[in-house]
Amino acid sequence: MSSLSRELVFLILQFLDEEKFKETVHKLEQESGFFFNMKYFEDEVHNGNWDEVEKYLSGFTKVDDNRYSMKIFFEIRKQKYLEALDKHDRSKAVEILVKDLKVFATFNEELFKEITQLLTLENFRENEQLSKYGDTKSARAIMLVELKKLIEANPLFRDKLQFPNLKNSRLRTLINQSLNWQHQLCKNPRPNPDIKTLFVDHSCGQPNGARAPSPANNPLLGSLPKAGGFPPLGAHGPFQPTPAPVPTPLAGWMSNPTTVAHAAVSGGGAIGLGAPSIPAALKHPRTPPTNPSVDYPSGDSDHVAKRTRPMGISDEVNLPVNVLSATFPGHGQHSQAFNAPDDIPKTVVRTLNQGSSPMSMDFHPVQQSLLLVGTNVGDIALWEVGSRERLVSRNFKVWDLSACSMPFQAALVKDPGVSVNRVIWSPDGALFGVAYSRHIVQIYSYHGGDDIRQHLEIDAHVGGVNDLAFSHPNKQLCVITCGDDKTIKVWDAASGAKQYTFEGHEAPVYSVCPHYKENIQFIFSTAIDGKIKAWLYDNLGSRVDYEAPGRWCTTMAYSADGTRLFSCGTSKDGESSIVEWNESEGAVKRTYQGFRKRSLGVVQFDTTKNRFLAAGDDYSIKFWDMDNVQLLTTVDADGGLPASPRIRFNKDGTLLAVSANDNGIKILANGDGIRLLRTLENSLYDASRASETLAKPTINPISAAAAAAATSAALVERASSVVAIAGMNGDTRNLGDVKPRISEESNDKSKIWKLTEINEPSQCRSLKLPENLRVTKISRLIYTNSGNAILALASNAIHLLWKWQRNERNTSGKATATLQPQLWQPSSGILMTNDIADSNPEDAVPCFALSKNDSYVMSASGGKISLFNMMTFKTMTTFMPPPPAATFLAFHPQDNNIIAIGMDDSSIQIYNVRVDEVKSKLKGHTKRITGLAFSHVLNVLVSSGADAQICVWNTDGWEKQKSRFLQLPPGRTPPVQSDTRVQFHQDQIQFLVVHETQLAIYEATKLEGLKQWFPRDSSAPISHATFSCDSQLIYASFMDAAVCVFSASNLRLRCRVNPSAYLPASVSSNIQPLVIAAHPQEPNQFAVGLSDGGVQVFEPLESEGKWGVPPPIENGSASNVAATSVGPSSDQAQR
Repeated sequence: MSSLSRELVFLILQFLDEEKFKETVHKLEQESGFFFNMKYFEDEVHNGNWDEVEKYLSGFTKVDDNRYSMKIFFEIRKQKYLEALDKHDRSKAVEILVKDLKVFATFNEELFKEITQLLTLENFRENEQLSKYGDTKSARAIMLVELKKLIEANPLFRDKLQFPNLKNSRLRTLINQSLNWQHQLCKNPRPNPDIKTLFVDHSCGQPNGARAPSPANNPLLGSLPKAGGFPPLGAHGPFQPTPAPVPTPLAGWMSNPTTVAHAAVSGGGAIGLGAPSIPAALKHPRTPPTNPSVDYPSGDSDHVAKRTRPMGISDEVNLPVNVLSATFPGHGQHSQAFNAPDDIPKTVVRTLNQGSSPMSMDFHPVQQSLLLVGTNVGDIALWEVGSRERLVSRNFKVWDLSACSMPFQAALVKDPGVSVNRVIWSPDGALFGVAYSRHIVQIYSYHGGDDIRQHLEIDAHVGGVNDLAFSHPNKQLCVITCGDDKTIKVWDAASGAKQYTFEGHEAPVYSVCPHYKENIQFIFSTAIDGKIKAWLYDNLGSRVDYEAPGRWCTTMAYSADGTRLFSCGTSKDGESSIVEWNESEGAVKRTYQGFRKRSLGVVQFDTTKNRFLAAGDDYSIKFWDMDNVQLLTTVDADGGLPASPRIRFNKDGTLLAVSANDNGIKILANGDGIRLLRTLENSLYDASRASETLAKPTINPISAAAAAAATSAALVERASSVVAIAGMNGDTRNLGDVKPRISEESNDKSKIWKLTEINEPSQCRSLKLPENLRVTKISRLIYTNSGNAILALASNAIHLLWKWQRNERNTSGKATATLQPQLWQPSSGILMTNDIADSNPEDAVPCFALSKNDSYVMSASGGKISLFNMMTFKTMTTFMPPPPAATFLAFHPQDNNIIAIGMDDSSIQIYNVRVDEVKSKLKGHTKRITGLAFSHVLNVLVSSGADAQICVWNTDGWEKQKSRFLQLPPGRTPPVQSDTRVQFHQDQIQFLVVHETQLAIYEATKLEGLKQWFPRDSSAPISHATFSCDSQLIYASFMDAAVCVFSASNLRLRCRVNPSAYLPASVSSNIQPLVIAAHPQEPNQFAVGLSDGGVQVFEPLESEGKWGVPPPIENGSASNVAATSVGPSSDQAQR
């Protein structure tokens, strides 16, 4: 086949893929043998479609072509054979052995015999080489890694693994050029030809009434008969004339729209080949008519026509960035460009505590230090960054439920939890909008200071409202929304009337980016299948259909001057990218480098002025110069950032707001920003001093309150006696819209905050799991990583596994307190029972650890360590007979074959299961090891012992880095031997320390204690505690049978579950919760293991949605908050 014919096949493949002829695409790939689609191959292997896998491979290689090919086919057939054995389908296994594997006997007879012998085993994992075989899913994934290496090394696949670098719809472009040329050869070229067929050459005949736009109203191409432009043709309106060169607002993305009205360029695929709603002249570049040369697409674009499948929606919703036109009031007034990287805001000047996790932030377009924040619990807040004052705090509330749709009302009743997806100011700062994760958008009007008023509430979308923006089409302010229902809607910002609904996306719409060039208004939208579409303010469908890099969560933004377009996206596999688009071609112009290999979460980005790009990635903020793809600099904001922080510049680019851990917001500033805040601080401080002479605190005028807020914010660092303002920072969702008060009135917080006490079973959802009568005490407890089961280890060395079934009442199959699970056992009836040696298991220190894929549990109860198969309950192996006995176990986060084993002789052994070898022995403790926790971010192991000592070990060389003894409460006699547990925070930098005398938060790099909480002397000791899955809460159990819930950010008590809520009065004094476990996906669910052998699961009432309300934080800057609660406090007294 000639090279041109080969290239034609690639063009056809691209066309078929764009038209979604999926089966035909892969059939042509296989039959031509030109392109091996690794993504399709991976999908088929993951799905176990073995016949299709081999059929697809046959287009590229046969079994006996070379040693690589032989190994590829052998691995596939071996996996198919093992899966049949695992299902106990012997007849199928024999058939595979005879038909598929027999061919390899001639090459390696011994191997074939060994494979055959697997038929004689009850479980093929009894074979030593297969003992580590997990479940089917993980085995296929492991095999795929090997197959990809073999395929990439196989010379038969050389040059077949990369699809050529093509611009989108290249075949359409070529046909379009041909039609354009044919039209130019017509003797009497009509301005609006009606192209009805590609089967014969085009020539202009007599007018036939085609529905074409009038040339007068739609002058888009040019009357020059030999113009070089080649507009893609719509089914009804192919070639529109242009009398003169027209500026190209979107060139390759869109047509050159008319300078008058938006003419009705009807739907119908470009050049009539069935592209969904891409009307005439909108898909491809065009030269201005004054240029006689044909503008063929250049090859300099690095846009690659990769073909991947649409992905599912993320749990985390990205925050798109809309840079609106510079002609709007209050926007773009500061045109001075940055002149050096020193102008990047990188100095931390403020740390604010929002009280719940920030999801979206936006600075006021005029008042440069006014920051709007929306959070994961639906709260909104307005901060004056200069004074550190929270001017406004509002909790989520539907203003008029009766006006909302029934589906929304029903959804709220079922689950009242709501998150903010987007907050944004209108261009002049007179309004701001809030998009929520459930149906609605709320628009507030802003009147200065702390005066915000309800303006509009719109039930906008079915499902989540994923983004919101303001725009000015036809000189009228509008609100643009997009949502899970796959639509974009435009609303009148004054009345709330719906003006347009744009339909055409095939997946939930993730972000919108309105813009205008010259006098043409348009909206870009992105969906979670990676599609980018563009819309004019009409109801005529999308004007473009492009693929975004990463093909998942993408946001778009223009530079401040509106001349450069960027997008930032993260793929479902965690691959993130920022690209600049060439608007004249609708193709990627440059791709910026420097993201971590796999981003943790969806990366957020923003642009500042016309110079810099910034993104939150890898626990830091990364900056690029727009003209350089290499990373300019990285700022970690003094640490404490989440994996993918949310970021937002103010309009001057002098301040940058960054979301931080523990519900914090850090404000970074450059030199100008520091001067701005200093000026604000000084003016507010002077005003506050003046106001003190005018009014007593009890008068409480608004101005005095604001001035007092400024006073305490400015003086708190210098005068510890300054009394902070209640509710000025921290979570104030219980305060409604309480204004800041003067100090005397704010001292008595008991009037506005009260600990949530749960005394009755009706006040929460709790479920006692089915019991095993042979068990007397629960010693260890854990949820499986999938969240659908709970595993317990009892004091008599027996394991119990409760599984929740998937059904119509529990469609997710996850653990819940509303449905009973099954106390599960395999059909063999065996129990997972630990070796107990000669000791009494009741005297031993039990321990266990679960592998990441829930396939194996490693466990010990004073005797040898056992490795159990979680599916069959069979003991895979035992090792390490005592003495010393194992007292704590932890899997290495990157390698399931490496485990850290804490011993009762105070040593820690680093053991490789695969080679049965102790790699290192760590010594530093003086009593038995009671806790181990790995951080995969810091590459450290933290250990704790019954000696109340904490040690940090480097996991590269296993050297001890630091050690520290716990600070025990003053006057408290230290217990002779008490367990100390450790657990890493979600950020993998801070960790929780649990001791019977205290809860504490430590930072791992310096091993510094950040916060402590002590029960008062008369209180019962702490038996156990754990973070919630999102690390926002800490669940702690006490020996008096109470269970307490703390806010993790400040170790403040927010809810207490008393024994009367879950234990019968007759036995409550004799039963204690010994262990507590948190659900891996549901932050408000936990389970406790009891001293009588029972296990209880807890969730808050559906109407509540959470455990209590945190008390307000006591001053305006988290950097100034007293982090330790060493002395008695109000919540200590309550405990």
